[in-house]
Amino acid sequence: MENNSSVGNNSSIGYLPNECPPVWKLILYAIQQVIVMFPATVAVALITGFHISTTIFASGFATLCFIFVTKGQIPLYYGSSFSYIAAIGSLMTSDALASYSLNEKIAVAQFGIVMSGFVSIIAGLIVNRFGQESIEKILPASITGPIAMVIGLTLAGTALSDAASIVIDNAGSLPVLEESQIALAKNMAWIISLVTLVSTILFSVYLKGFMGQLPLILGPIVGCITAYIIKAATGISLFKVLPETASSKLFAPPIFTFPKPTWMAVAAIMPIAIATIPESTAHVYQLDIYVNDLAKKKGSGKKYNIAEKLGLNLIGDGIGDIVAGFIGGPAGTNYGENISAMAITKVFSVPVLIAASVIAMIISCFTPLINIIYSIPAAVIGGLEIYLFGAIAAQGIAIMVEKKVDLFSSKNIALIATIMIIGLGGQYAYGGNIPFFGINVPCVAGAAIFGIILNIILSIGKKKE
Repeated sequence: MENNSSVGNNSSIGYLPNECPPVWKLILYAIQQVIVMFPATVAVALITGFHISTTIFASGFATLCFIFVTKGQIPLYYGSSFSYIAAIGSLMTSDALASYSLNEKIAVAQFGIVMSGFVSIIAGLIVNRFGQESIEKILPASITGPIAMVIGLTLAGTALSDAASIVIDNAGSLPVLEESQIALAKNMAWIISLVTLVSTILFSVYLKGFMGQLPLILGPIVGCITAYIIKAATGISLFKVLPETASSKLFAPPIFTFPKPTWMAVAAIMPIAIATIPESTAHVYQLDIYVNDLAKKKGSGKKYNIAEKLGLNLIGDGIGDIVAGFIGGPAGTNYGENISAMAITKVFSVPVLIAASVIAMIISCFTPLINIIYSIPAAVIGGLEIYLFGAIAAQGIAIMVEKKVDLFSSKNIALIATIMIIGLGGQYAYGGNIPFFGINVPCVAGAAIFGIILNIILSIGKKKE
């Protein structure tokens, strides 16, 4: 590994995948990555019923496995995927598993998650065998770009909901307040979220050097300070608290469960992996653009051909699902939130991601560390999400610009239009799952599948513009 020695303005300061910051910087950057992945990863665990500590541990362990399999060539963090929530949730609440204990239900779902990993691996092997062109014909930038935009924009409601949230635990409990204070508490939540958002933006735009690479830590700190000031001034505390059933032990190792083979889980969960391939592809293209832009600004003579490693990425993604699923974690993906964090801070260092993985695994075992991160007010996280989720959508635009997508082409307009409307319409009309012939199709997955099919159809006898 080599150290970053660049000097100058903020645009040329950063760390490329093969560069390693000094230890104290590395730890801070790693903590920043953990903070970014934590809310969504924990949310998936809460929604699906999976164990929180195991989910966090699986996230870190799967990331390490991904980095090992890809030989440190692709700076990505593996976190729990929202695309699988509906499938896993439906399976675990099905009548067929009604008599099962929680761990038995998780074990059944795990088998489907493990098998879904093989879908990504097979896709990666196909790309490696037939070349990147084979996947680009099926997944051109006119598909991956809009999908990236949909991923970010479908989360807009989550961001604003969290920004105005006054809940203080997983059950949705509110602070003990008089009825007249509820409205005031909601207004205070907006203040906290907006302070967090604006602070994070100002730090990312105006801070230089090392401090300019920590906006996603500094912004939430300002938000938490604001929440504390509001608590002292009004008595309204929006800091989250753990439920009474939570472990009070200092050390509490994750609860590991092991897959229970059943074709029911395969049928319910495995097909979702097909729809996550465009999302993973979009993330790789995003990284390729931003890493090479930083390399150019730093005057590096090295070309980081990350987009050409799509097959390797899909194999690594599949390995992540197998590893996570085998020990009791939900299905995952390379996280767009963490890519956004890297794009904002210009820290693409693989050693940082390794450190973040180790920190996540440590956090999963020590209750006080989980409590510290968990206690962050939902409004602070919401303010951060507005920035991060918007950045994911912006990266979708960057993909289309970089790949020079012709926005005057009838074919491209058709692909972009339908993907955007199906993805966004499915989110806001049906809550994220589109009812279709008796099944609930995740809106992002549905948009991706429709886009792929439409692209194949429109590629037959191309119309000249």
